[in-house]
Formats: sequence, C-alpha cells, structure tokens
Amino acid sequence: MSDARSSSATATTGTAETARPYRGRFAPSPSGLLHFGSLIAAVGSFLDARSRGGEWLVRIEDLDPPRERPGAADEILATLERFELHWDGPVLRQSSRMAAYRAALEQLAASGSLRPCLCSRAQLAALAENRRRAPGEELFHPAACIAPQPGTAEVPAWRLRAPDRDIEFVDRVQGLQCSNVARTVGDFVLQRRDGLFAYQLAVVVDDAFQGITDIVRGADLMSSTARQIVLQEALRLPPVTYMHLPIAVSKTGIKLSKSEDAPALSRSSPASQAVAALEFLRQAPPAGLEHAPLAEVWQWAIAHWQPGRLKGARTGRVAFAQGADNDTGSTSNDRQDEDPESQAGTRRE
Repeated sequence: MSDARSSSATATTGTAETARPYRGRFAPSPSGLLHFGSLIAAVGSFLDARSRGGEWLVRIEDLDPPRERPGAADEILATLERFELHWDGPVLRQSSRMAAYRAALEQLAASGSLRPCLCSRAQLAALAENRRRAPGEELFHPAACIAPQPGTAEVPAWRLRAPDRDIEFVDRVQGLQCSNVARTVGDFVLQRRDGLFAYQLAVVVDDAFQGITDIVRGADLMSSTARQIVLQEALRLPPVTYMHLPIAVSKTGIKLSKSEDAPALSRSSPASQAVAALEFLRQAPPAGLEHAPLAEVWQWAIAHWQPGRLKGARTGRVAFAQGADNDTGSTSNDRQDEDPESQAGTRRE
C-alpha cells in the first residue's frame, strides 16, 4: 500500500458474497463471565445463523493474557451450554493463532502497509484531538509520529497506514454507514509495543480463516468496522456482512460490560433470561414462553426471528436487581440519537 493519500475515493462494502453459505460466530473474550449484554450478542448471532440455515461458531478471543480471568473461558463455554446455545465445530482459541497473525503482519510489511511507531499513550492522549474523546475511545494518531521522549524503549508498535478515503458499508440494522479511518483514528495499531497482537488484526484474520460470512455483534463495535474493512482489503480477504445490535445499558446510560462489573448471568432460570433477551431484541415473545423448556424457546425464536424490528436502535436500557443470581429486569430500547460511542466500552466482542 502506498503512503499517498486521497480523500476522494469511496469504498462500499459490507455485503458478503452471496454464493457462500451463511456462517456466523460469537467471539467473547475471557476477561470475565458472560452477562446480559453478552447474552444479547450471543442470542442475536445464534438466531440469525439458525434462522437462515447457517452455521454458528464460537471463538474465544484470549489474545490479551493480562486482561484474562482464570477459568473464564471454560465458564463462558459452560454458560452457552447451559443456555443450550449449541455451536458448530471446534472452538477456536486465538492463543493458538499467533503464527497466522505474524504471517499477516509479514504480508502487510511486504506491501509497504505498515509503519513503526514509538508514540506513548500519554503523548497521544495529550493531543487536542484526543482530549475531547471519552474514556475507552480509540485515540487518534496523526499522520506523523510524535517525537519520542528521552529514554523511550526502542521496540515499536506496528500500525497500518490508513488510506484517506471514505469507507461505506450497509449494516442490516443500522443502515448505510460511512467513515474515514485516516481522519477518525488515523494509522491504527496491529501489534503493540509489548509484542501482543491487536484485536483488529486478529479478528479480521480469524474471520477469514473460519469462513465467516455474517458478523452479528453489539453496536459499540460499529466504530471498529471501517478499520476491519480497510484491513480486509489490505490483506485481500473476502468481505463480510454486518449487523450491529443495540447494546444493553444501565438506567444511568453506562454500557453493561465486564469492566464495569455487570452481574454475571444467573445459573438458575435460563429460560426466563433467554426470553428477556428476546424482549430486548424486540422479538415480542408470547406470554408464558419463559416457563417453556429452552428447546421450545429457541424453536419459537428461530421461527419468528425478525431483526428488522431493531432498525436504528443503538442502545437499550436494562434494569437489574443486584447480584449474580437475580433474574433479568425490564428492558427498553433507545434510538440512534443516543450515541454509543460516547459510552466507555471494551473493544472486544
């Protein structure tokens, strides 16, 4: 990729090749246990795959050991089994994929698409463009690196040179989206200075490796999509179709997340929690469905899955009683005038 930049070009993508059979996935990170927000993403991706006669894979994104919680990966899989969300094929763990990520970096380096960076997070955070950003947002990196401070370690991060052009994709729920990566986040990290591979690289490489055609995930990851499309193009990987579901937020508007200590899913009454997820997703389950066996809940949900009911919804408020073994409370959806990018959240799915 050349370092030359043009602001006039527009790439439109986000629709998978129609000839490929549907294959979706759920890709949690083992930084904590699954909570109601995780369940929404799992249920939405599961129903979309099953309603279209497709496969549904599970991938554990154990890419960042310092953030992982011991035993969380196995507990996540046990929770999916408890909810009878049965996946296809073996579980892929990103910790087994380091050679593939290194090969992708080498391919990008050979094409001139990478550049080294010694900028510290503190230096980037001090830039005017970043002082206005909410905590948890990706920091903007300018076209040129900041002069390194004395004593800076000589091991660089590696960033993808972001093309200065609009990236468009049509989201199945959120509609047409357009973003210029060079102007919103700039050149972005693919390998950190500590040697760990970045989420953006791993997710793109693994989605292609697993033959994923459709990505169904939370709207908090909408801002990552343009970067992932740019990376798909740089690696000459097939495009995928996207659908971003509303994310669950508390009554105060904070996203339910592991980092915010959202209560884990209850070990009791999985059917009632599954029905609460269907209500959050505006699927209008019939009265009394929460008393049915889980197999009947999923049979009804697959037959009646209508993602179009979520059109434009970015967030939904959820009221929870405190404690890991309390049932899910009431839910309501808010429209896209509530910007999800103003919420602090994880970059993981």
